[in-house]
Amino acid sequence: MSVLPPLPDPHALTMLALTAVALILFSIERLQLAVTSLGLLTIIALTFALFPYPNVDPMMFFRGFAHEALIAVCALMTLGQGLVKTGALEPVGRVLGELWSRLPALSLLLTLVVGALLSAFVNNTPIVVLLLPILISVCLRTNKSPSKILIPMGFATLVGGMATTIGTSTNLLVVGIAKDLGIAEFDMFSFALPAVIAGSIALIYLWLVAPLLLPNRETALDVDSPRLFAARLLLRESSAATGMTVAEARALADSDVHIRRILREDTVLMPLPDVVLRAGDRLRLLDTPANLHAVATAMGGELYASSNSKDDQPVSEANPLSPGEQRLAELAIVQGSSLDGTSLAENQFIQRHRLVALALHRKGQNLWRANERLKDLTLQTGDVLLVQGHNDALRAIKQSTELLLLDHTITLPRTDKAVPALVITTVAILLAATGILPIAIAAVAGTGLMLLTQCLTLGAAVRAISPAIYFVVAASLALGMALQATGATAYLTDLFLYTTDGASPAVILSALMLLLAVLTNVVSNNAAAVIGTPIAVGIAQQLQLPAEAFILAVLFGANMSYATPMAYKTNLLVMNAGNYSFIDFVKVGVPLTLLMWAVLSWLLAVLYVW
Repeated sequence: MSVLPPLPDPHALTMLALTAVALILFSIERLQLAVTSLGLLTIIALTFALFPYPNVDPMMFFRGFAHEALIAVCALMTLGQGLVKTGALEPVGRVLGELWSRLPALSLLLTLVVGALLSAFVNNTPIVVLLLPILISVCLRTNKSPSKILIPMGFATLVGGMATTIGTSTNLLVVGIAKDLGIAEFDMFSFALPAVIAGSIALIYLWLVAPLLLPNRETALDVDSPRLFAARLLLRESSAATGMTVAEARALADSDVHIRRILREDTVLMPLPDVVLRAGDRLRLLDTPANLHAVATAMGGELYASSNSKDDQPVSEANPLSPGEQRLAELAIVQGSSLDGTSLAENQFIQRHRLVALALHRKGQNLWRANERLKDLTLQTGDVLLVQGHNDALRAIKQSTELLLLDHTITLPRTDKAVPALVITTVAILLAATGILPIAIAAVAGTGLMLLTQCLTLGAAVRAISPAIYFVVAASLALGMALQATGATAYLTDLFLYTTDGASPAVILSALMLLLAVLTNVVSNNAAAVIGTPIAVGIAQQLQLPAEAFILAVLFGANMSYATPMAYKTNLLVMNAGNYSFIDFVKVGVPLTLLMWAVLSWLLAVLYVW
């Protein structure tokens, strides 16, 4: 094609402009993807309702909520959450933990291979949740830096997810849209050959090269973090706080110090705001040393180094504050956690878990200074909390599967529902792999069995479905419908062919894959896949070549979420747990993207074009 294609009609131009705006909004971190996606869907429907277009019903844009691909994505996320909640993958983690102690030289390679294999059949989020504490535990025990191995592990799960139709939500979307466009349906292993070949090369890179590109960076627990100390504040007749209510005493101290109990003679009182303090009261406190001394000075009380009344030695250089059995730990917020999308205050974190949050680690930034408003921050998947609490409370967290505890122990939670959850997930995958049931039906049936056998509660199943993914997929499908119905997709196809005029089919295929690889690292990978798939089909039809090759170019390109931490949700989890910076992902992810692009371009050309 040597002639620049003419501009399409106003409706198509409007949809193209809306696409550009949507892609920009998707790339802005501070905007919630779910809200942006719902707004996009609303604008599309309103546009065609107010300005009708031939053969376009505005209600058609809501069909994405019932699309087979979206149903399968949600059901598979729920199955993966069932594996996490029940500890069904604990044997895999235990074996890997033992291998790290016996074969340290090959352990990283084995971990990468296991992560990639599991991610071909299960959403990679539970795989990352499984492997993170194992790798951090090994590093803490051997005094090695986790930053050398966490990014390679995270990328290995992304590479493995490219091998089957159920490996990622992107795969399901591309395959589903291709089916809607009349292309023969892909089987579960239709594109496993090129994915396995390219993935094997990628794993060697992640094993041998990637650790050399990453710095030795300390984990958050290794830095100078604030500590909380238990103490006892004795009020006397002359104390300024005597006769005040708890609320007035807090205001006097100008502090949000954590008063755990009030001991009055032989009675234990809860520190309710209207409780009047008396002489002789002993306030059990928990805070940083600086805050404790400031509160003691303001209230006019005498500070003791223990909350135990038998300890009668005031705080001094000879009798300093001590944390006792309190210790620091890191808790990662994972998808499906009750903390995801809420705050510590709303979740009643202290009361539920008997832990105090000291700081928040988000998107490569350490916020280690005490922040009295930390409890009001809305938490999100990938956040890492620095907490302090008693060993018993931390052990309870370790076994609850509610949060991901990053510590020096390899022990993983496991429940009596682990075997049923593993059997249900395996059967669902086998039914889909053999073609006995469609993927969506097999996954939904598996989710139903998870609920019936109480492997999952209804609340846990609902939380497993990421609102961001749900609404992004639905809105992207609507946008794809609008682009196709108005002829905007055909225009983009002609424009792409005009740009690549004179190039060989192999070069055009490669250019399409590279375009999607760039898009997926700056916008939603699902949005890029939905827009790219119809263009791939149009290119193949105009070139009279097999559509499968160009569809797979979109699929593989949209899965190359390596170059930025925002490209995929597990990247953020790995980023915070490993204390990485943005540039660390660029240094490892860009070469991996170029490597995968070159290998897959050659493989697709050999298998489908030449």
